[in-house]
Amino acid sequence: MRWFSPSAFRVWQRNRDVFQALGKSEMPGIIAEPLLVLLAMGYGLGAYVSNIGGRDEYIEFIAPGIIAAYGMFSASLECTYGSFFRMDVQKTYDSIIATPLSIEDVVAGEVLWGATRSLITTTAVLIIASMFGAIDSYWALLALPMGFLAGLMFASIALTFTAIAPAISSFNYFFTLFATPMFFFSGVFFPMDEFPEAVQTFSWIAPLTPVSRIMRAVVDGDLEWGLLGALALILIVTFVFFQLSLVLMRRRLLK
Repeated sequence: MRWFSPSAFRVWQRNRDVFQALGKSEMPGIIAEPLLVLLAMGYGLGAYVSNIGGRDEYIEFIAPGIIAAYGMFSASLECTYGSFFRMDVQKTYDSIIATPLSIEDVVAGEVLWGATRSLITTTAVLIIASMFGAIDSYWALLALPMGFLAGLMFASIALTFTAIAPAISSFNYFFTLFATPMFFFSGVFFPMDEFPEAVQTFSWIAPLTPVSRIMRAVVDGDLEWGLLGALALILIVTFVFFQLSLVLMRRRLLK
């Protein structure tokens, strides 16, 4: 099975054009929620929390995690609800594969677009966090390619679920049982060292955990060789779920 072909960028381009047409209505949602979380948690709860993870200010600890988490949500939302709507309601996929483009091009284009949405959100939240004074290293710019790479992973996972979802309401399970638990138990808001072993085990196998770890390291400018293991895990998960999404989407569209 192939990865990305030049034709996949046509699918990406189609999604980009739609996003640009709806940009004025999309951008407030991209900015508002992470802004509110940084305000409420960073300054509200942060007034009662100090010296966590070796940092004097709580907002400095959670900012990298918020960047990672909302990149995840952007890619996941785009490749669940967005992809399902294009596939099942608009029948966009059927129209595309009636042209010389293939199912592989559709899947690759959707994953690329999901990663792009993650990059857009990562950029927005990084700017917001810097305005709050939570970013003090130029290494934080590495959060941008990291946001895109993480977006490839979460888009592949989300599209795999979309390929088997019988109805759009099925995504309640994806976000309630998968995305939301990761949001709270992947080191975004607090270190996981003091939690029960079962919770720590979940944290270590959650795809958001290595992303949160790398994002915190690059934002702090604290790079180390141990991060290569987390990066390798992200690449492996991306490869596995991208290939799985190809198989399942082909099965669904050709049945």
